[in-house]
Amino acid sequence: MATTSAAMDGVAAAAFQSVIQRVQQAAERSGRRGPHQVRVVAVSKTKPVSLIRQVYDVGHRCFGENYVQELIDKAPQLPEDIEWHFIGNLQSNKAKALLAGVPNLAMVESVDDEKIANQLDRVVASIGRKPLKVLVQVNTSGEESKFGVEPSGCVELAKHVSLGCPNLEFCGLMTIGMLDYSSTPENFKALSNCRTEVCKALGIPEEQCELSMGMSADFEQAIEMGSTNVRIGSTIFGAREYPKKQSN
Repeated sequence: MATTSAAMDGVAAAAFQSVIQRVQQAAERSGRRGPHQVRVVAVSKTKPVSLIRQVYDVGHRCFGENYVQELIDKAPQLPEDIEWHFIGNLQSNKAKALLAGVPNLAMVESVDDEKIANQLDRVVASIGRKPLKVLVQVNTSGEESKFGVEPSGCVELAKHVSLGCPNLEFCGLMTIGMLDYSSTPENFKALSNCRTEVCKALGIPEEQCELSMGMSADFEQAIEMGSTNVRIGSTIFGAREYPKKQSN
């Protein structure tokens, strides 16, 4: 059993290092040099703390989770210098539990309406932590199953976060592309267009506005199209492990 687990240990670390190499090559192809041009969020949902620890042990510090309870359970078992990104849909009534339970939460990537922005703003103020970095999630694919503000509403929501939420720091935009990867470039292009509009409206340079787009199957293409933040799960940690549903 120990041997199997040691072998598994090596697999996650090796997979992570291979991803980092591919990220750097894609960044170079898009004319960006230097290792810090693109942030890799290692998405560890459904994965045990031991696997996260392996990737931490090879020097990585940025991890992402999709579910509030799972992140609240894992964070205290891991080193405090991890920068956690919350990337799932966040309900207003869970904002307080998330922020109180994860003091080292670095960013919420999935702010998709004014209600959740206002709630996060209030909670940050009430617990007295430093301003929380947030991204505005845009639904670039028009799929009803996806969360996110419509592209036509992204300027208004970005303005609300920037100007109306003093305890939040607006850092950019995020999208989840379609699973049909042949059409994903359209989603990435749409997010890039949103950034142009948002930066114009806020009077900030585009380099100050992050683009979080690209996952395991399409992160290289996303980087080539300007992504500064890629969310990579299964390529690093292997397929998701959901509990088997009981058959009736």
